[in-house]
Amino acid sequence: MRIMAFDYGTKRIGIAVTDPLQIIATALITIHPKDVIEYLKKYLSAEQVQTFVIGMPKQMDGSDSQSASHVKGFIRLLKKTFPQVPTVTIDERFTSKMASASIAASGLKRSKRQDKSLIDAISAVIILQDYLKTTQH
Repeated sequence: MRIMAFDYGTKRIGIAVTDPLQIIATALITIHPKDVIEYLKKYLSAEQVQTFVIGMPKQMDGSDSQSASHVKGFIRLLKKTFPQVPTVTIDERFTSKMASASIAASGLKRSKRQDKSLIDAISAVIILQDYLKTTQH
């Protein structure tokens, strides 16, 4: 069974998923929030997902950021639509910066490095990798 992670934004949601053995995290798609539930319904009809991991934006002091309320609304929607899939949150404070840095280090052209949808997808991969690190024995 796979684990799926989300980097939620009001304009784009980056989604990453593990392989069935939950070893490798891979960017899956960046999608508009209005299309995400339909996409997930199709995906879940073909693949088994054990857990949804959602990046929770925090302030430097650990309190919720302004966008946290949007993320909480997204979590409620996931729980209502897919009650069989448990949801967990993980601190995502530095994922966008880490994603930008890893894209910059990859040697991609400048136009591709500034592609926000790529940054969102890589951020979801980082959220998923962080989650995998914390859950492995």
